[in-house]
Amino acid sequence: MVFDEIKLNYDKTKIRIIAEIGCNHKGDMETAHEMIKIAAQFCQVDIVKFQKRNNKELLLPDEYNAQHPVPYHSYGLTYGEHREFLELDLEQHRQLKKWCEEWDVIYSTSVWDLTSAKEIVSLEPEMIKIPSACNLKFDILDYLCENYEGEIHLSLGMTTQAEEEQILDFIEERNRSNDLILYCCTSGYPVPFEDICLKEVLRILKKFGKNIKAVGFSGHHLGIAADIAALAYGAKYFERHYTLDRTWKGTDHAASLEPDGVRRLARDLRNVSKAITYKQNEILDIENVQRKKLKKVCDEYI
Repeated sequence: MVFDEIKLNYDKTKIRIIAEIGCNHKGDMETAHEMIKIAAQFCQVDIVKFQKRNNKELLLPDEYNAQHPVPYHSYGLTYGEHREFLELDLEQHRQLKKWCEEWDVIYSTSVWDLTSAKEIVSLEPEMIKIPSACNLKFDILDYLCENYEGEIHLSLGMTTQAEEEQILDFIEERNRSNDLILYCCTSGYPVPFEDICLKEVLRILKKFGKNIKAVGFSGHHLGIAADIAALAYGAKYFERHYTLDRTWKGTDHAASLEPDGVRRLARDLRNVSKAITYKQNEILDIENVQRKKLKKVCDEYI
């Protein structure tokens, strides 16, 4: 299958906008609920995403007991305490999923370790995300491939092309690539424009597009212009970190969009998505009125 044919089939895939709350709820369920409601009603996103970690499993003892690298943003005396403060348990995630359903948005979560993967699978969400930091944790990938029937979303930040092929081979061997969405991603907070590397969307689509469900774009940049370009290149899922206040305590807020930014992103992506098409007729209906009124023809040269 040639690249143009892949893109032609791909054009029929509906775009989806993801508000990545992550841990920007500051460990508070009421804040999380408010963020879900605003993302659904005001921002008009399709998906709201969180994160799930078992910190004692994920972190080595030295990492757990170390000081936060940016103490000003820490919610504990150690990095482990900071992470535990922000962590929501399984029952809280069950409630988050219920709230998402009440507000008519899809609930999703990134899982950072095998225990978290097993817990989130038990909630039967429509999709689960593997963050860039964990895309080589094949125990998680294997568990999801064998025990989870929904979409598997996976970011490719900090990943070599050889590692990408290893990941794809692993998932294809388990006959799950048709449920796979790969995300073009540069892992930085925030990412300068010259490091966004939007043409990676084209590379991923050309290399893997015929075997996977879709390509997404996970951005950590400023503004929303780059997301529109990613759409034009063929991305179908758009994930941006989302906060109610970029000045809040925590390292992710500064690289996040506030509600009006997410609202404008969703609006612009949907509008531009409608515009990326060929003319269905040589002269569109909207043009016929103007053609009759304005079109000048010189018969001498016809």
